Order: sequence, then structure tokens, then C-alpha cells
Amino acid sequence: MRTLIRHARIFDGTGSALKDGAVLIDGNRIAAVAFGADALVGEAADRVIDAGGRTLMPGMVESHAHLTWGSSVEKIYHQFILPSEELKVAAWRNARVLLDHGFTSAYSAGALGDGIEVELAAAINAGETPGPRLVPSTLERSPEGAEGVETGDVFNGRGPDAIRKFVAYCKDQGIGSLKLVVSGEDALKPGSAGDVLYTDEEMEAAGAAAKDAGLWIATHAYYPKAIELALKAGARIIYHASYADAAAADAMVAAKDATFYAPSPGVSIAALEATPPPHIDMSHMKKSAAERMALESKLVPALKARGVRILIGGDYGFPFNPNGRNARDLEIFVDHFGYTPAEALTAATKLGGELMALDVGLVREGFLADLLLVDGDPTQDVAVLQDKGKLALIMKDGAIYKDVA
Repeated sequence: MRTLIRHARIFDGTGSALKDGAVLIDGNRIAAVAFGADALVGEAADRVIDAGGRTLMPGMVESHAHLTWGSSVEKIYHQFILPSEELKVAAWRNARVLLDHGFTSAYSAGALGDGIEVELAAAINAGETPGPRLVPSTLERSPEGAEGVETGDVFNGRGPDAIRKFVAYCKDQGIGSLKLVVSGEDALKPGSAGDVLYTDEEMEAAGAAAKDAGLWIATHAYYPKAIELALKAGARIIYHASYADAAAADAMVAAKDATFYAPSPGVSIAALEATPPPHIDMSHMKKSAAERMALESKLVPALKARGVRILIGGDYGFPFNPNGRNARDLEIFVDHFGYTPAEALTAATKLGGELMALDVGLVREGFLADLLLVDGDPTQDVAVLQDKGKLALIMKDGAIYKDVA
């Protein structure tokens, strides 16, 4: 199947200005990209789509996906833990919701059910259910009761041997990335963000075992010691890092070719804006969110200026921060971190594709055809991407998921 999209304004993912042009898709890959009003005229295609001057851009990448955190823009849950069957329904729904909103790839930051994301990823790959390309995870591994909420499990106990067994278990499960909660979490247990939940020996064992198993590690790390342990373990991505000091920032810069950073501001802004009913006390969560945003407003621009690859992804899935609002992170990057709209788009596309280690995130010959046709110009106003109605076409792997009206 050859599809030709003509008369588009192309954002290629690199941050360059829009250019008028056309894109030819052959099978699941981009066969040609050409510029000019008459680009690819006469090119043989099974279908020709007239973009009508809309913006053609890469599909977005959610780098901090929590598909088993049940709440979405379609259904809000007021409990965090769901029965297994309902959890599966929510996860399958959330995968579709992400794709509906232009996210064609997702990197999991941990699940609330063991094995569920592996099953979901397989179902997506088989075409049994719609969803983004998914790097699946298993339960977030955190010492039992550390946050005062059952969000994880110790699996096999403590110590380096237990960690090695956990990594072997993950390998057997077929996951792509294991999630280690290295810091506590003030939002769940006030005053715990500075706690370090693993020993040096455990993290060293995790890093070595994951490398041998060919798995990635995603880490929840707030303070310098936790960031140090994450980097020593060879973390693929570090989430939050809000309290990084100069030495921790230097270490993140030194690891910039191997480790990505996602500050995850979406949950902070949503917590600050939330208006819970009187019986729900979010005061500690709001206090923590305000403190983190103040710190990250300085940290993120400084690390960006030094070449750290910083990604969108904001802990979506809480009832006050549901899945489907994920594109809001782009606007937050612009409003709070000083990004231009084009820079925020690059974080959501090109850099996200690098995290996935797939040929996605660029409108470039040879890349996988994960594309969005947007009614508007997100290089001028990234907020347009928060309206799924503005996505005139969604293409994943060369197949049209949402067709132009």
C-alpha cells in the first residue's frame, strides 16, 4: 500500500521551521519526503491525501506512561487499585485513548498489575486492540510499604541476589524496561522523597543484571543520592530529579548520551489546579508540587542548555491528571521551562523516538510511518495538540488509524 500525502506543511521533528511539501508512505515506512508546492506530483500511489495546508508531523512519544493507572478523560476512577478484570479494561482503554490523542509510542514507567502490560503490548502488536508502540514494564519494584501505599512490591526480597532474581523474572516475563522506585514520594507519604530505598549493592546488581539481560531500567529518583544510584545502575531514564544539586546535575550531563530525563511536570501542575472534595486532603501533595515546580523551572532549562535529552511525560492516570491529557506537557514545557513550541515538539517526537530506540519521531525517509496531520500550527501554539479533534489524521506503522473527514 502506497499512500501519498500532499500539500502539507511539514514539521520533521528536528525543530526546523515548517516547510511545504509531500510525503510518500510505502508499506509501514516513509519512502520519500520532498518539499515545494508541487512535490511528488505524478508519484504512483494507491491513495492520495490532500493535506490542505495542515501540519504533518511525527506521532508523539509518551515517555512516562502509566496505562494501568486507571483514570482517563473517558472514565475517572476515584480509587488507585482496581480489581484485576477492571484494571485490564482500563489499561486497554488507556492505550486507545493515548493513540486517539496522537501518541503513537509509549515507554512504560511501571504497572499496577503483574504481566498486564506484556499482554497489552502483544495485543497491540497483533492488531487485536488499538494503542501505541509500547515498551512494557512490570510492577514498580519498591521496598514493601515504603510509600505507605501499595503501588509496588519487593518481589523476591532484599539484597543483590534478590535483585538479580527480579531481573531474571522480568526477562522471563518479556518486559522491556523494569521500574525501580529509588526515592520515596512525598505525594504518597509526606516527607519521604529524600529517602533512598535501595542500597548501593542492590542498584549495582540491578544495573549489571539488566545489562546482561538486555533490559532497560526506568528510575523514580528525586534527591542526589538516588540520582547517583540510578546513574550507576545505567538507568535508561530518570524521572523527576527535582532536588538535584550541582554535582547530581553534572553527573546527569556526563551521562547524557546514555540516560534520558523526564521531569514529569504534568502531575505537579494538575495537583496544584485540583479542587478535591472536602474529605480529600491534597494539601501535602500541593505543597510538594509547588516546591518541585519551583526547582524544576531552574533545573530543566539548565540541563537542556548542557545537552541533556529531556522528554515529556507527566504521570498521567490519576483522577485529577487522567490519561488523554498527556499533550499538556508540551504547553508546560513552554510556559514553565522556557521552551519554544518547536523545542517542546522535538522533545515529544525526535527525542522520544531516541528513547524508544526505534525509527520513529522524525518525518524522514526510511523512518516508520507514525504520522499526525494537525488542523493548526503546533509550532506556534502547542496547545492545539491537546484537542484530539484537531488531529485530522493519525497514522501508525503506515496504517491509517484515524482518517481525514
